[in-house]
Amino acid sequence: MAQTNILLETGTNELEIVEFFVNQDGYEAHYGLNVAKVVEIGRRQPVTAMPEMRHKALLGAFLHRNGRVVPLIDMAQFLGSGPIENEDAKVIVTEFNGVCTGFLVSGVNRIYRLSWTDVEAPGQFLQNVSRSSVTGVVRLEERVIFLLDLEAIVAELHPAMAMRFDASDMRHSGEKTYNILHVDDSSSIRSLLLDLLNKEGRFTVTQKVNGQEAWDYLKVLRDRCEAEDRPISDFVHGVITDIEMPGMDGLALCKHIKDERVLKKLPVAIFSSMINEPLAKKCAVVGADVQYTKPDLKVLSVKLYDLVTEAWG
Repeated sequence: MAQTNILLETGTNELEIVEFFVNQDGYEAHYGLNVAKVVEIGRRQPVTAMPEMRHKALLGAFLHRNGRVVPLIDMAQFLGSGPIENEDAKVIVTEFNGVCTGFLVSGVNRIYRLSWTDVEAPGQFLQNVSRSSVTGVVRLEERVIFLLDLEAIVAELHPAMAMRFDASDMRHSGEKTYNILHVDDSSSIRSLLLDLLNKEGRFTVTQKVNGQEAWDYLKVLRDRCEAEDRPISDFVHGVITDIEMPGMDGLALCKHIKDERVLKKLPVAIFSSMINEPLAKKCAVVGADVQYTKPDLKVLSVKLYDLVTEAWG
């Protein structure tokens, strides 16, 4: 299964997930990931050891199409169980942050199309026991499916692929300060971006954990602008949003902003690990001003400053 033929309308707050399962100590645990990140699903591949294999879940790497070397992660071992050994095990090859990664799983069930409103945010207990690797919970057909934060998993096992920035030479003084709304369900990314922008001194950052929470916040600001006859730039100058989030995704949030008379001048930057040509087109359809691919936060900061100064001076 190289791809899905299900087409999603842009800005409808929908997603497709591929459900897979992992045999963990005698029971099947069900997980899901966004189809947009899946390159293909195939059989297990022989691997070669990689340098700095710090975790037993990182099995090595295999040669993929076009000569790409793809690291392979055993999901059962990452989740704390024994290795996956069944002969019909599957490898899910993904691409995000500009990197291909293979995930070895016990099996794959099917693809589901659902709304982000069907995705529940994980509670603090689940965050703790999963080491923040779960970003959402879906209840389907009398079972629970956990949506995995693949970026967090890859970063833990192979730090060279993690989010990166160097703020040591990025402190700016004497420049105008802009108020930025940052929306992302990943606590680690929120912390990284907040640390970066605070070090720079050019931005004041308000953070929300999903699109619905951000939209509720912006509606309050919109109503205040209308009641007091003030521009939205009195309160916020730009929005950075992820795409994948429980409740409301970043594409739907962007569409809401651009459809509002008071808010539509706000520059919206989509900051996601899965920007590719089809998704870039979707970003353009909902009116996003720019799209940036994780993991380079320093590039985001520089481009964001250019974007808001162009909009507001």
